[in-house]
Amino acid sequence: MNEILKTTLIGLFFGTFGTTIGGIIGVKFKNPSKKFLSFILAFASGLMLAIVCFDLLPEAFNLTNLPTAFLGIFLGIVMMIICDLLVDKKFNKSTRFKDSKNALLKTGIVVSIGLALHNLPEGLAIGSGFGASIKLGLSLAIAICLHDIPEGISMAVPMKNGGMKISKVIFYVVLSGVTTGIGVFLGALVGGISQSIIAMCLAFAAGAMIYIVSGELTPEANNLYHGRMTAVGSMLGLLIGIFAMSI
Repeated sequence: MNEILKTTLIGLFFGTFGTTIGGIIGVKFKNPSKKFLSFILAFASGLMLAIVCFDLLPEAFNLTNLPTAFLGIFLGIVMMIICDLLVDKKFNKSTRFKDSKNALLKTGIVVSIGLALHNLPEGLAIGSGFGASIKLGLSLAIAICLHDIPEGISMAVPMKNGGMKISKVIFYVVLSGVTTGIGVFLGALVGGISQSIIAMCLAFAAGAMIYIVSGELTPEANNLYHGRMTAVGSMLGLLIGIFAMSI
């Protein structure tokens, strides 16, 4: 049990450290232009697309059959649609959100939910990795920590510039990384956890992120600014995401 606790704490540290660093960087941007905000959101969409196409889905398809993976994707999309509707309902009830910052703040919150879901299967991978060897577990934890930094930025920038207090932004950024620790605990506890369960979690996270890219990030980036910088941001995020997946 002590080993499981140590593994969980290590995973929790790496899971929250990367997103927290990214969040701190994100809140440092003061009064950015709409062009820059559009670039950041487009960058986040490219990064998420890379994670979905080159990490989550290939691994899910490798671990299970096509129908199971597609079920996970479908459930992830449905889950995010429900979350989106609930966030919309909360915003519509509050006069505080009835201004031009509404869409940015909503996008930041939805992105944080999606990334929290995505961090769970990452934690499962780290926990299972430690079960195989300390070296493998640490390698996975460090790699995931590094690619969590731009994810933290993509959460913090829209939330902060949508009017949320910096302390709350950092809180939500850290909270999104806590699910990594939960995943590590489950992976370490079960050890050889069912491949079908891991595949379903990966596909579920992929579905959630597909919805965020197509339903939140891309439309909002285009609403903020129409120009080449949006396309550049998306392509840069995609390329950096591919590079991060190859580490």
